[in-house]
Amino acid sequence: MFFRIEPEVAGGIGPKSELHRENGKLIVTRLNYEFDGWLGDGLLETTPCFIVTDEARQMIESAALSGVTFSDVEVTRSGKFIDLHGDMVLPNFWWMVVGDKPKVDDFGLSEDLMLIASERALDILRQSGLAHAEILPIAH
Repeated sequence: MFFRIEPEVAGGIGPKSELHRENGKLIVTRLNYEFDGWLGDGLLETTPCFIVTDEARQMIESAALSGVTFSDVEVTRSGKFIDLHGDMVLPNFWWMVVGDKPKVDDFGLSEDLMLIASERALDILRQSGLAHAEILPIAH
């Protein structure tokens, strides 16, 4: 069984990101995730990118889940974040680069840039916190 996951959006693509358009698609080559807030989930989104806490990355790697690799992400805090959370320390995050084989690999990105995850992957993500995500089962 597979699920469409729409994670918490805690911010967006920051000014230090490097991106361009290719065939109408946004291609990100360097990700700066700028936080505006954070409710505590281990998986976050800013289309077309996903980031995970170090804890979530370690669980995904330990379970040998397919369809993802991890890369560095620069995390910054917006003025809005500082107003809301002061000097709150954020955990270490990783850019979760998702492959393009949804419903084949444990993680895949659909044509409309939705994260598709296997039941096994969803179980792992829930352990790292997924309270603010919208999760819908999808038919095979």
